[in-house]
This record gives sequence, structure tokens and C-alpha cells, in this order.
Amino acid sequence: MVRRSADGRVEVLSSIVASQIADHAPYGGVVPEIAARAHVEVIDLVTAEAMAAAGVEYADLTGIAATAGPGLVGGVMVGLSFGKAVALARGLPLVAVNHLEGHALSARLGADLPYPFLLLLVSGGHCQLLAVAGVGAHRRLGTTIDDAAGEAFDKIAKALGLGYPGGPALERLAEGGDPGRFELPRMLLGRAGCDFSFSGLKTAAARLAETVISDVERRDLASAVQAAIARQLAERTDRAMVQYARDHEGRALRFVVAGGVAANRAVRARLEETAAARGFSFTAPPLAYCTDNAAMIALVGAERLAAGMVDGLDAVARPRWPLDEAAAANRPTHPAGRKGAKA
Repeated sequence: MVRRSADGRVEVLSSIVASQIADHAPYGGVVPEIAARAHVEVIDLVTAEAMAAAGVEYADLTGIAATAGPGLVGGVMVGLSFGKAVALARGLPLVAVNHLEGHALSARLGADLPYPFLLLLVSGGHCQLLAVAGVGAHRRLGTTIDDAAGEAFDKIAKALGLGYPGGPALERLAEGGDPGRFELPRMLLGRAGCDFSFSGLKTAAARLAETVISDVERRDLASAVQAAIARQLAERTDRAMVQYARDHEGRALRFVVAGGVAANRAVRARLEETAAARGFSFTAPPLAYCTDNAAMIALVGAERLAAGMVDGLDAVARPRWPLDEAAAANRPTHPAGRKGAKA
């Protein structure tokens, strides 16, 4: 829950997260049916807790923001339906928020960050470079053609026998490791542009994980994986910075990294070095707002509401919802006929 002043400043009143990690841990990943049922069971309790923490009543609200996608559609439908019910009952405007835009603006929760800026959105399900001109104005410069960086972290961590969620566990294991001990593939070296690929790295590291025995080997492999992911993120971001600087000549150059992988210290350090070398300022959300959270969705709702960008009660839950819909339609990363979750 946030309060946005007329000058655009934002105060976070509450941000309550009901974690499902314990529910999914036995399966090594998110189970859609369990996730949807858990949403149903706690959404009214979480809402009540958030309002109590913020010290507000329903009469104090000026709008309702609810995630409408992208994501596992069962959970998305629960939250959106609850938001619609409150908006209808209280006669309040509804803002159906793109979850990715929540991450895109999350750095504005902890810093005075004017538009425009270059964004690297890097999480378990998404890896994109975007030029962000303002709320609702995102231009895609690059995206993953297969797996996201966070997905690679999680799958490799699982191959190493680490717990769920795998990303933080792999980061802990990598501390003090030798990243040069194992040679891992560098993807898309001959390909122009700013797209990413982590599938080959994920497969190679998972196969190596089957051969490592000692704790030292496991630590070195984790360190090598972390370094390889950070390297590709930095290399592709560097290309995007060159393009972005050319398109924004004479303007302040700002770089933002957001999403769950932005919490990784090695990734942050490598990207911060890249930004400094290209003359960009560097901003990342506070750690509490890197992973999925309520405040970032409320922020997007407040900014869209201030701009008059509201939605009807017929807004639909969307399992897929690109921020740059024109780029997704004109330059799809997955050709027609491709099957699978990312098609």
C-alpha cells in the first residue's frame, strides 16, 4: 500500500508478502495448483494485515491496483478478482497492473529516479533490456531467447542438490569459490544485438554437477555459474548502453537493474562496473523490493491512476503480457508453431 503525493513522491505504507516457499519446497519449484489454492486461502487475511499496518480503512482508499499478469494464471485470477470486488463494492477505480511494470518501476520506491532510464529486468521468469520513457512507455532492446537468468540459477542449484529457492542458495555456496576452475559455454557470441540465452549454460552446468563430488568442487562450480551469468548480463547490457546513449545524446544516462536476480551481489557488482564505464548512474531497488512484492504493484497503480490510466471491471487475467507489445508482435523470440511454456 502506497501514498503518492502531488509532486510524485511515494511513501510505502505497508507491503505484506505471504510466502509460499515452504509449500513448494518439497517439489523443488512452484506447483501451479498449490499456488492458486494458497492465494485463495490468504488473500483476505493479507489485505486486512496490509491495511492495519498502513493504518487505513477502505474509506481512505482512492484506487485499487491488482496484478493482471503475466504469471501463473490461477493465482493472478484470485488477486484480480479480489481487486475487482473491492473496486466494485467501494466505487473505486481499478488499475490492472502488469507485473513486469511493477519490477520496472520498483527502483522508484527507494530513490528519486526520474524518467527516462535504461532497465535490465532480470528475474526467475524474465530477462529483458528496456528503454523506459515513463509509466506505460517501454521499448524492448533485448530479451531472452530461451531461459531467464533466474531460471538458470534455480535449475543449476537444483542439480547441485541445493534447496528451493535455488538462486540465493547458489549465491551462498559460491562464496569463496574459484570461478575459473570450470569452463562454461559463452552463448550468442556471434550474434548481434542485446538478446540473452542461458539454456546452454544451464545444461552444461547441470551435467558438470553430476560429476562434482567434493564440497570444494561444488563451491567452485557455483562460483563459475554465477560469474558466467553475471558476464552475459553485463555484456548484453553494455551493448544496450551504447545504443541507448546514442538515442539519448545530451541527456542524463540512468541505468536500473530490477527483479529477483538484482539481489545477487556478484551480479550487482558486475553491472555497476559496466554502468560506471559507460557513464551511466546505477540504481537498484532496496533488497526488499527486488523479489515479488506488493509495494511495486501499488506504485504502478498510483502512477497510472495519477495519469488517468484506469481499467474496467472486464480486465482479464493474462498468463503472458509483454511490456512492449509491438516488439513482441513484430519481432517474436519464439516463431509460430513453437510449443511449450514460452511459446
